[in-house]
Amino acid sequence: MDPFTIPAEPLTEELPVSDVAIDVIEADDSEGEIEVENEDGSVTILFGEEEDEGDPDEHEANLALHIPDSTLIGLAEELLEYIQDDDDSRQEWLKTQARGLEMLGLRLEDPRGDSGSGSAPLEGMSTVRHPLLLEAVLRFQANARGELLPASGPVKVRNDGIGNNTQDRMATALEKYLNHYLTEVATEYYPDTDRMLFDIGLKGCAFKKVYNDPILRRPVSLTVEAEDLIVNNQANSIATAQRVTHKSRMKPSTMRRMQLLGAYRNVPLVDPIEDLNEVEKAERVIEGISIFSGGIEDREYTIYECYCELDLAGFEHMDEDGGFTGLELPYVVTIEKDSRQILAIRRNWDEDDDMKLPETHFVKYSYVDAVGFYSIGLLHILGNTNQALTASWREMLDAAMFANFPAFLYTESMGKQETSDFRLAPGQGTRLQTGGMSIGAAVMPLPYKGPDAASLGFIQNIAETGQRLGNTSEITVGEGRADVPVGTTLALIEQSSKVMDAVHKRLHAAQAAEFKLLKKEFQKDPEALWRHRKGKDGLDSTEMLLQALEDHDLVPAADPNTPSNTHRIMKATALQAMALQAPELFDRKKVATRIGMDFGITDIESLYAPPRPPQQPPVDPIRAQEVQLKGQKQSQDYQLELAALEQKKLELEIEKQKIEAELALDRQRLAAETIGWKNEVDAKLKIAQTKAQNDALRGVENIIRNARGGMSGPNNGVK
Repeated sequence: MDPFTIPAEPLTEELPVSDVAIDVIEADDSEGEIEVENEDGSVTILFGEEEDEGDPDEHEANLALHIPDSTLIGLAEELLEYIQDDDDSRQEWLKTQARGLEMLGLRLEDPRGDSGSGSAPLEGMSTVRHPLLLEAVLRFQANARGELLPASGPVKVRNDGIGNNTQDRMATALEKYLNHYLTEVATEYYPDTDRMLFDIGLKGCAFKKVYNDPILRRPVSLTVEAEDLIVNNQANSIATAQRVTHKSRMKPSTMRRMQLLGAYRNVPLVDPIEDLNEVEKAERVIEGISIFSGGIEDREYTIYECYCELDLAGFEHMDEDGGFTGLELPYVVTIEKDSRQILAIRRNWDEDDDMKLPETHFVKYSYVDAVGFYSIGLLHILGNTNQALTASWREMLDAAMFANFPAFLYTESMGKQETSDFRLAPGQGTRLQTGGMSIGAAVMPLPYKGPDAASLGFIQNIAETGQRLGNTSEITVGEGRADVPVGTTLALIEQSSKVMDAVHKRLHAAQAAEFKLLKKEFQKDPEALWRHRKGKDGLDSTEMLLQALEDHDLVPAADPNTPSNTHRIMKATALQAMALQAPELFDRKKVATRIGMDFGITDIESLYAPPRPPQQPPVDPIRAQEVQLKGQKQSQDYQLELAALEQKKLELEIEKQKIEAELALDRQRLAAETIGWKNEVDAKLKIAQTKAQNDALRGVENIIRNARGGMSGPNNGVK
């Protein structure tokens, strides 16, 4: 079992460990308790057996348990000196962050010049701060939360492989499990990331640390504030930095648990010393917490977790011939700052990596990468503008106050007044002794100038410039006109959001790197995905999950535009269209099963209708083919005969038209001849009639003539 060490008394840095001595605690060892007096004067009580230091050849072993104390002391002093140099290189940056917290205006301040509130030229001078910087940070936090923390989960799984059905199902399952883990199991992820976004907007950067928590027994991804990650400001990135030191606080109870679990060396530690940097002090002032609060028992240990490269004696790098190469290997050295004790040294490379390259546990989230290791944020972009607006606001408020309540001058003859304070309430009066002079001649107010239009316009111009610079101004598209083209509107929106889109792309890239580290942790402990939930629904088997974690083509991503599930749905839709166009080539049931799985319907087979009994006996395929060919031949013959009949019909129609044309000509000719005949007959008849008339007239004339001749002759009895 684990030992419990009782130090002689609280150790201090001024008192060497070798000078500490206490009396040996006498205890009854009848129940297996053994007392061991240490060289430093402390007493270790072993419950049962002595602490098992483990095998140093194990990759996860704490190598500090196998290194002499003298070596550890020298290594601790050397690393602490280097860490202090790294911390000194960023002191100006820390001071800027502390001033930025004050500029937010989150702390209520009394007017200056009042009793106990500081010195000022005049009593009651304003202390209001312009909210430009705070507004920009809050807007960024709200927009970034919507981008990075959707309600359904932030993880998208991109398939970089060929993309078959099995890979698509694994990608869907892995995406579902990771999102469930971050939203339901690791409940600290969303609020922790939300708070981190505020720091990114204000300070310019923050960090996420991905590791396996030995107490929670699962991978976690927690925010590390920029001031708690000590890196030399000359470094370009975490990967190329000489050292990366994570500064954290640890409760005494948690420290003891880590020692009992064997994660840390079981060594005596001094009482914690509260040492706050400039940013931590400013945060406490804003929160209304005393900088030095609480007793010794409430203080927390300061832990330095230093990621560095060392050439440890006894664990040197060797070549194939067994000779020392002098190559420094990556380690994680955990130091308790106040005690200057190394608690753990662990290897920081993958066990299967022959190159022994350092593993990455931190991800940097940046607002804008510019100069130095620590990025710039809205504090650096809008800090001076916010200060100018704050000064202008205060001047305008003070000018208005002095214009309404001006100071004044009065004559010596009024020196016998009991008071010179003439601040009168409404309806109140006071007595003045002017010595016979008029009040206007005895008292003269100082001519303070109140706020004017030019000053107010200048302040408004500064505010608008700061809003554009911080991307917090309202997007004006079309200026209220309804006839603005849609393309112009979209172009204006895109142009005005380019800066923020670039920031979001940096955040998405960092979040994708964070998800890759989480996937790597789950590869080491895949049961953590379902250890804290009741079932493993969503996957066919644990083997499929392990296969998905090991598949390098399945890449966790964060960008909502990542082609993952959308591409799978598009492929399913295309498959459905192909099956409808060529039904003879596809098995409809298998196609439906594939589409259902792509759409996330795992029980698609339960929706199928039962198979129907066959209505007719099966047909011989050869006979069916013969019948089909015969029918095709008959159809072709029928089409040929039909075409011939149509041709004959056309010829007959032409012949009919010719006959009808000839008949029409004959009818016209006959009609013409008939008219000629009729005219000839009429002419002959007329001639005959004329001749008959002439003959009749001649006969009558002859009769008359004869009659007249008889009358002129002898009397023959005619009267």
